[in-house]
This record gives sequence, C-alpha cells and structure tokens, in this order.
Amino acid sequence: MTEGEKKPARVVVADDQTVVREGIVMLLGLLPGVEVVGAAGDGEEAVRLVGELSPDVVLMDLRMPRCDGVEATRRIRSQYPGTQVVVLTTFADDESLFPALRAGARGYLTKDAGGDEIVRAVESVLSGDAGLSPSIQRRLLERLSQPEQPQAPVATEAPDGLTLRETEVLVLIAEGLTNQEIARRLHVSTATVKTHINNLFAKTGLKDRAQAVRYAYGKGMVRPPGN
Repeated sequence: MTEGEKKPARVVVADDQTVVREGIVMLLGLLPGVEVVGAAGDGEEAVRLVGELSPDVVLMDLRMPRCDGVEATRRIRSQYPGTQVVVLTTFADDESLFPALRAGARGYLTKDAGGDEIVRAVESVLSGDAGLSPSIQRRLLERLSQPEQPQAPVATEAPDGLTLRETEVLVLIAEGLTNQEIARRLHVSTATVKTHINNLFAKTGLKDRAQAVRYAYGKGMVRPPGN
C-alpha cells in the first residue's frame, strides 16, 4: 500500500445460502476498497467471527437459522460497537426493514444491489452516514409520514425470571395478537418473537398460547375487559 492510499474496509459476509454467500464473497473480491476477512452461515457464527476478526463492517442477511440477522445485529452493535452492520437481504418489507434499523444496522440494501452500490454503502457507514438504497430511503420517508403506532404495554412485574421483552410478548399474546402482529408492535422480526415465546414457555412451563393467556391473567399482568 502506497503512502496516502486508503486501507480497504475489512468485511464479514453473513448469509445462510452457500451459493449466495460465496457469490457475494467472489463479487467483493473483485472490487477495490473491500477486503473480505470472513464468511458466516448464520447469525451465531457472524457474532463469533466479529469477536475474533474485528471487521469494519458485516454484510448481514436477515432470514438465517439459529440466530436471525436482526438479533445478530443487535448483539454485534451491543458487544462490538466498532463494527458497523449493513443489511443485504431479499426483503424490503416493513417487518424486515424497521427491526433491522432499530437493532443498529446503519445500512440496508436488497440483493439486487450491484457491487458498486455495496461498496458505497460500506464506505458510507464507515464515514458515519447511512448506507441506504434509494428505494429504502423512500420507504423510510413513507413510514415517517404515517401516524405513530401505540407502544406495547409494559408490565410492572416480571415473574418466573422473565425478561422485560418476554413479559411484553406474553402480555400481547394474552391480548390476542398473532406473532406477526406482535412483531409489528414491538418492531422486531417474527423469528425474534418466536424465540421470546420459546424462552418464556420454557421459564414458565407453559405448553401453548391458551395456557399463556390464563397465566397472564392469573399473574395480574392483564385485566379482564371492563375492569
């Protein structure tokens, strides 16, 4: 590297589809300004590689096994704040976009993005800007123009070792919301909601949603209509 030449951005690619992951790695290897230092097949591996390799940026898929991209992004931004996350996914719907941004992603691209667009997004997040495609920017503006959704109720007690988020999910189950509706209310992915439900069922010994409703009412976490 000559004096004054900018160091390439060190990147980890996370995608559960081997062909897609290898294709992205190959594409980035042909582009200036980027050095791929690792590749992960799921969110758990992505978090581990960030801890081992300290990359500048993770290109993060969202729909992955074991640990989805939203949860992996949240953990990376919490544990390794020096690493930025750019989502690179097939999905541009609200259920995917907003949970990822709330988890700490600084960029969001769809997989039809070209190599130059990916490099620009990486450079943008490293310079402190947002790396968003034009279509994603338009979607954000549309969302900001809509009325604010009411916040989910927050329980005052968390019995049986439940976390605050697990308690919120339990309350929303008792109110009759589906997993998709809970995800929209809490601005997380459906996969993250399922993880919270599995965790709270394990802690409380509940078997199904009907038992969860009775449990929530029995603990006084929600009140019957009219009370």
